[in-house]
Amino acid sequence: MRNRSTKPLAAQSSEPFWSVPAETVMRNMGSSENGLSLTEALRRLDEYGHNVLGKRRRSTSAVLLLRQFSNPIVLMLIAAAVLSLLLRDPTDAAIILVIVFVSGVLGFWQERGAVNTVEKLLETVELKTTLVRDGAEVQVPVDEVVPGDVVVLSAGSGIPADCLLVSSRDLFVDEAALTGETYAVEKIPGIVPAETPMARQTNALFLGTHIVSGSGKAVVVHTGGATQFGAISERLQARPETEFEHGVRRFGYFLLEVTLVLLIAIFAINAYLGKHVLDSFLFALALAVGLTPQLLPAIISVNLAKGATRMARKNVIVKRLSSIENFGSMSVLCSDKTGTLTEGKVKVKKAVDPAGRDSEQTLFNAYLNAMFQSGFSNPIDTAIRDSQSFDISAWRRIDEAPYDFVRKRLSVLCSNGQNTRLITKGAVDKVMQICTAAVNGDGKTVPMPDAREAILRLHEQVSSEGFRTLGVAVRDMPPDTVHIARDDEKGLTFLGLLVLYDPPKPGIAETLRTLRAMGVSLKIVTGDNHLVAAQVARTIGFAEPKLMTGGELLLLNDRALPVRANLTDVFAEIEPN
Repeated sequence: MRNRSTKPLAAQSSEPFWSVPAETVMRNMGSSENGLSLTEALRRLDEYGHNVLGKRRRSTSAVLLLRQFSNPIVLMLIAAAVLSLLLRDPTDAAIILVIVFVSGVLGFWQERGAVNTVEKLLETVELKTTLVRDGAEVQVPVDEVVPGDVVVLSAGSGIPADCLLVSSRDLFVDEAALTGETYAVEKIPGIVPAETPMARQTNALFLGTHIVSGSGKAVVVHTGGATQFGAISERLQARPETEFEHGVRRFGYFLLEVTLVLLIAIFAINAYLGKHVLDSFLFALALAVGLTPQLLPAIISVNLAKGATRMARKNVIVKRLSSIENFGSMSVLCSDKTGTLTEGKVKVKKAVDPAGRDSEQTLFNAYLNAMFQSGFSNPIDTAIRDSQSFDISAWRRIDEAPYDFVRKRLSVLCSNGQNTRLITKGAVDKVMQICTAAVNGDGKTVPMPDAREAILRLHEQVSSEGFRTLGVAVRDMPPDTVHIARDDEKGLTFLGLLVLYDPPKPGIAETLRTLRAMGVSLKIVTGDNHLVAAQVARTIGFAEPKLMTGGELLLLNDRALPVRANLTDVFAEIEPN
């Protein structure tokens, strides 16, 4: 498959695509809301290549086998076997060659099996995406997506390439794979400044992320290697020599040097003492053969293969045997946060009133709101529904004012036969705007101006601890109310805050203690907010985590970076590019 992934027609603008109007990008790319024609799509597929992250390099059996005999020690052993044959000692030569062959075959067998397993797994997966072509929606394999295609977005679908959003409705995207952000990100059409970091490019969609809820359409701008994920993949193509391979290679060269020095010295001394030249040379060669550690490659291969077998029992595929030793020599482990140290799921930590005390009233009304909202399900509503079970059999939903990106709140109208209630939840500042009163620490209702400072202080305190918050407010409505609009969101009473977080995985703190006992230090590298990252670090066992942001990292020179990196526990707000 070809994958040139050259810059597409949108590159006619010198500005990044997220800072250009969608209409301009589509016009520059010769596209429209009716999508590309099939003929044009095939032409672009031929021009830009398939939408894959670089050409997958298939390791042939011959290459894998030859790689087993490429280190200096093995080459020395082969040379020793040849010398043994020249010295008319076929027995020693045969023994050496058998050891080398068994060692090589053992490594080849393990690596070939790992490669085959990975390839079979890849062959079982064929991803498709929905595009608009010739004005109709069609299912197309992801690798046939081309620049200018119009992608139809829906909940659960993956983003097939880097795209610019054309239209959306309640669209939330999980970008944790690129930014480390646990919470789904709101996406809306528009323009953002060119220097905006990826985590805040609200009009752009990136390969490797997926839709959590909502729907929309987007135009494909970059495919394959030209995407953000492609740039990362390209940097990972290099296969640096592992520390173990480097050590074995250095040891092999050292043995070679020692052997050559001894061979020359012994030959020279014997020649100086008047010994027969041929006998002296043969003696020196025999000594060189004897100095070569014939069993070392076999011992290394057997031990590494045993380690790979143990890893396989834990469902880990080892593609290169030499990587096993890296686990033993590791002193620093760099780990992502979201989904690795944490569960990667939003959960409700607590619900509090404006005084910061636990409030079941706040949680109950948030639960009603989450249960009765009929829009696209999102992780926050799921977390609220799962946090606690309330008996709401007496309540029924009447109407709803859906969430939008301007109001940043959602309201539902519900009734239990006695009370008809408007319940609103959303961004704290947006909910406070429509409230005229608030519940104080004594459970009494006070005017909003008297409670505003306490609410803002509580919000700031909770946010500084790395938690996300939602505001919850209610309003009693006339019993005969059967419809609500956005204009009805006024005169509400602020109940309190929902505190949300991404909990650490069970046992992760114990794992961290085990690593420390083994002499391994953990470095957390995440694209998430520095306050959130610091809070997670404290939760899993860092008493006072030392933190560095991506912006600070860019200011360091090459000499200062290793020093600061060694002293830092958490690297936050790190951009993938």
